[in-house]
Amino acid sequence: MSGEKPTSISNKPPLILLADDDKPIRVLLREFLEKEGYRVLEVTNGKECLEAFLSVKPDLVMLDAIMPVMDGFACCKQLIQIAKNNLVLAVANFDTGGSSLGTTVISKLWERTPILMITGLEDPELVDRAFEAGASDFVTKPIHLGILRQRVRRLLQQAQLYKQLEAANKALQHLANVDGLTGVANRRRFNDYLNSQWLTLASERSPLSLILCDIDFFKLYNDKYGHPAGDTCLQKVGTVLSQTVQNSQDLVARYGGEEFAVIMPNTQMGGAVHFAAAMQAGVRELEILHEPSTISRYVTLSLGVATTIPTFESEPSSLIQEADKALYKAKAEGRNRIILKQMLD
Repeated sequence: MSGEKPTSISNKPPLILLADDDKPIRVLLREFLEKEGYRVLEVTNGKECLEAFLSVKPDLVMLDAIMPVMDGFACCKQLIQIAKNNLVLAVANFDTGGSSLGTTVISKLWERTPILMITGLEDPELVDRAFEAGASDFVTKPIHLGILRQRVRRLLQQAQLYKQLEAANKALQHLANVDGLTGVANRRRFNDYLNSQWLTLASERSPLSLILCDIDFFKLYNDKYGHPAGDTCLQKVGTVLSQTVQNSQDLVARYGGEEFAVIMPNTQMGGAVHFAAAMQAGVRELEILHEPSTISRYVTLSLGVATTIPTFESEPSSLIQEADKALYKAKAEGRNRIILKQMLD
């Protein structure tokens, strides 16, 4: 896992969800909107609108103010509440999917779908109720199609701008969190994720394992084959590590130079050792020729594994130090091996 990928923007024509119990008006609006190049989905009341909204995720909602079963005002309030609930959920769970608080919250703020309310002519009370319910704009009956055209365009352009800003923001966040060469998380993301998981697991009294791994004799590899080959080697190793971990909570990061790190929340020492061995075997099976190595014809890994149960009195740096000591010992004892360190809480 290396973080959240940038958002793509659909090339399909905008989808408008139209809710009105008056069939002749629905037919009129549908024909007009389709001629304007939009896709249209019709429903007859607010309850059907909510069900369709959750299913199809339209780009714009058009609501008649007065409808049976559930009127436009009640439906509008429910749509706004859905957006608020999504935002609250994003704040509560901002780090479980590898994204930052800022990115997730901004995304959910921009996720709100514009709502165009259809009200009675010259009825200021209905207009006030529409805006109080959360409508983005309104048109009055009988509907002036020229005015409708401009208001639909404006709302959709605004929504599209928000999506473009969201995509750009996520792309920047992706670049900020990912190592440009290997595609795994970078050191910044490693630090942020380790700190957040430390606090979470300290409250749960759950284990946290860390694997530090180093490509053996990598300087000699670069000297022999050149830096472009060294870059390719790093990319292949990063891919093996990423493919080996299976839990979505595990984070593979480039720790520095030829060194990688794997954060494994809710993982005991035995599980961490199992994955460390799988990573070591996976790199060995690549059979990347390494003639200068004194321990193998092929590229190998040395790994240090440390496990602890975080507490609020301890620091994440203590886990890094123990994993680093284990890695140093693996290298000192001949490389191409795994050394373990079980920390006492």
